[in-house]
Amino acid sequence: MKLVVQVKLLPSQGQAAVLESTLRACNTAATEVAAVARKIGCYRNYDLRKHVYQAIKTSHRLGAQAAQHVIKKVCDAYKTLAANVRAGNYGKPGSQRRRAVETNPISFRWQAAQPYDARMLSWQHDARTVSIWTVDGRVKNVAYTGSPDQLEAVTTGPVGESDLVHRDGMWFLHATVEVDEPESIDPDGFLGVDMGIANIAYDCDGTRYAGTKLNGYRRRQLRLRRRLQAKNTKSARRLLARRRKKEARHAANVNHVIAKKIVTEAARTSRGIAVEDLTGIRARVRLRKPQRVTLSSWSFHQLGSFLAYKACRAGVPLVEVDPRYTSQTCHRCGHRDKRNRPDQETFHCRSCGVVAHADHNAALNIAVRGAQGWGAVNRPHAA
Repeated sequence: MKLVVQVKLLPSQGQAAVLESTLRACNTAATEVAAVARKIGCYRNYDLRKHVYQAIKTSHRLGAQAAQHVIKKVCDAYKTLAANVRAGNYGKPGSQRRRAVETNPISFRWQAAQPYDARMLSWQHDARTVSIWTVDGRVKNVAYTGSPDQLEAVTTGPVGESDLVHRDGMWFLHATVEVDEPESIDPDGFLGVDMGIANIAYDCDGTRYAGTKLNGYRRRQLRLRRRLQAKNTKSARRLLARRRKKEARHAANVNHVIAKKIVTEAARTSRGIAVEDLTGIRARVRLRKPQRVTLSSWSFHQLGSFLAYKACRAGVPLVEVDPRYTSQTCHRCGHRDKRNRPDQETFHCRSCGVVAHADHNAALNIAVRGAQGWGAVNRPHAA
């Protein structure tokens, strides 16, 4: 399986200046390529090369590999934009926002990530340095560092394409590393996981990963941002910039901890993991205005991705199931009724009378659907 490993570069002042000029040149070229692509309506990688390849190589001092990566980066950006348009993430057809993204060319920030392949980047693991291509030639002996796990991954595993990233005044390489994937276990049942806002996760064993602290933390950060934005002094703006990603890092850490606990429990009990497929839920759900901030900050996709790769590394099967009516269906008798859920926390079956926490009931239904879905694919002829 492939993992993305982040290592921090430690360039000297001169090396950092050259890396900055390289990123600026690549992203300026990418913006120009994006404008040409939009103008002529050409978004295929090899077709677009015929129109822009020689021009950006000459005008921006890009090497052959760098120019090709710039063109591919533009094509990938337009492909992602088209997928978001189809999904309705930019509004309905004819809306002002949708017309703008469909007609205006994509632009790239100067510090946007730039891909590097093996011809442009080489690793010296013993010296813990890299040799990297720049617009001013090859820059050698750029030191890097990271956690022990990160350093072990880039040292022992084959390193594929890497991205050069500049963030908050620091330089990073996001390297794609191939690691050994353990053989998947034959699960003895499934651990159903219901993901939500009030409770970040609730599994079918009754373990609740409450979202009270995280939601309270988000509200405090929102109030602080509002106060600083209203103050609008130089020191307030400086503090806003310094705290820009603090909330996101905190939420990611919480999701990492929850995902690790769930995968560890599933591996300990030789079970697979069943989760809801919540793709497009923000477009489907209609909420009152005060609830929209909470829904937008709900990082269910991040938790799902953490569960997926951690489960894969542990050899635990993970399946996504249809989430419809899991919170309205009784896990014991199967009766479905909207009135079975009188409030956010309570489930009370109007047929058999069972009473349970609503998220626990949903997790039990997800576990059953997970076992059925996995069995239909992996044991289609089982009696």
